[in-house]
Amino acid sequence: MDIICHHCQAKFKVPDEKVPVDKAFTVTCPRCQKKLTRTAASGSLMAEVADGAYDETARPFDFLEEGVMSAIVCENDPESRARVLGALKTLGCGITQAPSARDVLKRMRFHAFDLVVLNEHFDAADPDRNSVLRYLERMPMATRRHLFLVLISNRFRTMDPMMAFNKSVNLVVNTKDLGALEKILKRGLSDNENFYRPFKEGLARIGKT
Repeated sequence: MDIICHHCQAKFKVPDEKVPVDKAFTVTCPRCQKKLTRTAASGSLMAEVADGAYDETARPFDFLEEGVMSAIVCENDPESRARVLGALKTLGCGITQAPSARDVLKRMRFHAFDLVVLNEHFDAADPDRNSVLRYLERMPMATRRHLFLVLISNRFRTMDPMMAFNKSVNLVVNTKDLGALEKILKRGLSDNENFYRPFKEGLARIGKT
């Protein structure tokens, strides 16, 4: 595991076998001797993001017009991706395409997307261990509730609310229904807005966003 000291910016490694998974641990910087606390998420990619080991000079800022819903598409299948892109363009979204889970997590460190469309098999041999989905599951709720997450799956029924709850997503879309994705998204986004409206209005009344 790579670690960067936020005191002196020294970079050093801790052997993976000595890093406890999903637990906070403390190490001493070999340069400045300051104690650093880190949490290693399961899997090397998650650990990189949690530790901040990415090169910040490569920050992927995209130009997004103010007021436009920003969307990131995580889909490897060309045919499915074309259908997703078509639906998002019709909805007027500002679209970012991600080639890998690494790229998605890198982008999410520097931009809060409004909409994430994620195939459960995206850059993942096991759909139940999808790195992007696990990253979003760990996102603080104050941030997560502003993001609409669509899970594309060939296992679950479209708009199944219980499966969406089980997977911690806002909407499930079966791959066979991608031809109707625009209508499904409109319905899902509308339902989500209606669900959160009283909560948002309550926050506004007490001066919070």
